Amino acid sequence: MIAAALALLMMQAGPNPADGAIQGLPDELRNRAPRAQPQTAAPARNSPLTDCLLLSRDDADAALDRAQAWRESANSNLELAQSAHCLGLALVALERFGEAQQIFSLASEEAPLEAPAYRARLAAMAGNAALAAGDADGAAGLFAGAVEHAKAADDSGLTAGLHIDRARALVALDRLDEAAAALAQARASDPANAQAWLLSATLSRRQERLGEAQQSIEYAATLAPTNPAIGLEAGVIAALAGREQDARRSFASVIDVAPDSDEARRAQVYLAQLQP
Repeated sequence: MIAAALALLMMQAGPNPADGAIQGLPDELRNRAPRAQPQTAAPARNSPLTDCLLLSRDDADAALDRAQAWRESANSNLELAQSAHCLGLALVALERFGEAQQIFSLASEEAPLEAPAYRARLAAMAGNAALAAGDADGAAGLFAGAVEHAKAADDSGLTAGLHIDRARALVALDRLDEAAAALAQARASDPANAQAWLLSATLSRRQERLGEAQQSIEYAATLAPTNPAIGLEAGVIAALAGREQDARRSFASVIDVAPDSDEARRAQVYLAQLQP
């Protein structure tokens, strides 16, 4: 989706990791901006959906009008769903998130039964709009419904991503045990999803389950050894567990693999704080 319209990130500050001050969750689990609009497949060039989606980025009001006109002339369930898809994105661009949630939910219902992955993604867009509107409880339910559509599509990667989205909504509701269970389901759906293991580690650390956090972050590192977010989290977990030498090594590795990243800048701060 349009990132500027959904800029809800709250960046974590840099408290001293050695004294246990880091208790926050990553942006991926708290107040993450909704993801870009997904498709079951890329629409054909110059298709009505492509044209409408492009217009929604440049002129949301015009896209709103075009999508509404398209709905009036639609002659299939797929066209109805696609027109609602574009209508929802135009509403998002206008920051009318509550209305966008309703339209994306309608689009998911209108999408053909034989396209469960598209139904899942539209339901997920409704969940993201609900989160942007501050309705985390509604978002959790929408993501749960999206998971069921993804399972019907037999798409393990999509299912894992939607479990992660549901965990994000549950964290916003402070239902951390349920969020941890949702992340466990994400890992089971797609064991190679490094983000699921990273977020599981971070949530376990937040719940002061450092042993579980260490196991999860170690596995995440085997899946994505150069991911700076994984290296940073590994350092934080090590610091909170009193393993300062391991923490320094992890923070130094972040600076080595991604010197210009936000993670590297935070690693620099943490390294300075760990000096005697």
